[in-house]
Amino acid sequence: MRIPPATKFTIGRIGLFVIIFVILLAVPFPMSRDAALLVRLMIAAVVSAAASWFLLARWRNEMAATIEKQMSRRRDDKERLRAALAGDDEPKKPRARS
Repeated sequence: MRIPPATKFTIGRIGLFVIIFVILLAVPFPMSRDAALLVRLMIAAVVSAAASWFLLARWRNEMAATIEKQMSRRRDDKERLRAALAGDDEPKKPRARS
């Protein structure tokens, strides 16, 4: 069974967040318990986002390639449908994107 790249990337991001948050639970903060929890959550979110940029780059690139392939296929399907609705035999060449 092949796991989709978007699923791998999302699970990786959540996993990094949880790992960093658990590590931060061991760090004492000189404030109320609720405020310390909120600070730990914010630190874990920022650090995990930065870490995922480097650690999960391959999965992010796989996910982006998959999304681009799907969007390209949908664009081609849309052109074929428009050509069929217009009565053309061949779809027009897609315009270059700028």
